[in-house]
Amino acid sequence: MAAVAPGWLSLRAEEPGSSNLVSPPEIWDSHVHLSSFAGATPEARAEEALRVATRMGIARLITFMGWPFALTPTPEQIREQNDQLLAAMRVDPRRVLGYVYVNPLDLEGSLNEIRRCIVDGPMVGIKLWVAARCTHEHLDPILELATELQAAIYQHTWIKTTGNLPGESTPQDLVTLAKRHPEARLICGHSGGTWELGLRIMQQAPSVMFEIAGADPTAGITERAVAEFGARRVIFGSDAGGRSFATQMAKILGAEIDDDAKSQILGGNIRRLLTPIMQAKGMLS
Repeated sequence: MAAVAPGWLSLRAEEPGSSNLVSPPEIWDSHVHLSSFAGATPEARAEEALRVATRMGIARLITFMGWPFALTPTPEQIREQNDQLLAAMRVDPRRVLGYVYVNPLDLEGSLNEIRRCIVDGPMVGIKLWVAARCTHEHLDPILELATELQAAIYQHTWIKTTGNLPGESTPQDLVTLAKRHPEARLICGHSGGTWELGLRIMQQAPSVMFEIAGADPTAGITERAVAEFGARRVIFGSDAGGRSFATQMAKILGAEIDDDAKSQILGGNIRRLLTPIMQAKGMLS
């Protein structure tokens, strides 16, 4: 049975942003880091994350990157972190989904990890962080393979007033990449951090999903994104455990948008994005 968001059905239909859904959506969290959950092993951290997610009515967790974080991880660190995630996924393969973490500066290693963890393993997407900006030429063969596999590509993006890290991508970088690979299943992570600017920039790349994970639960972000893009391009992510499931869900549950839009953002959109690869792997009933 699909998990149900606490209080979802109790909201009164006449209240702004309220819901009277008969069938609540299956909620998929598109952005979870097990490194912030308690536990001495990957399995223990996955169990703790699932325990908390169940309390919040979240059905599935999409997780990536292990621990410890490194700005320019070595091939050995990349493999170790992906192994941590593979171990965590075995706790509950239906509820814990994974994206393979790669460092594009090591192109051969990145392609090998994608083959190991997606082609020969259970993962369904690729995680790109801050080792190299996504305009780097090595991204082209990575995205070509990802597109062939119909895998999601999650790109961390940020616009920092103090200046980004040397390899940290901005939404504009992602627009450049998306134009080179219009068929890729790209996700703009964190909506650029400074989401008002990120939203304007991502209007240039209609093929890219806009993820509203992390940061404070600022009023208006969800309504504005839906007004600009339509609900089909917006996806929910929490960035737990660095952020709480509850505060991040509040961005959607408290938004003044209709029930169908909430359902799409909370799970429908990421499920649609991942359906081809999950069907190919026999992961959807």
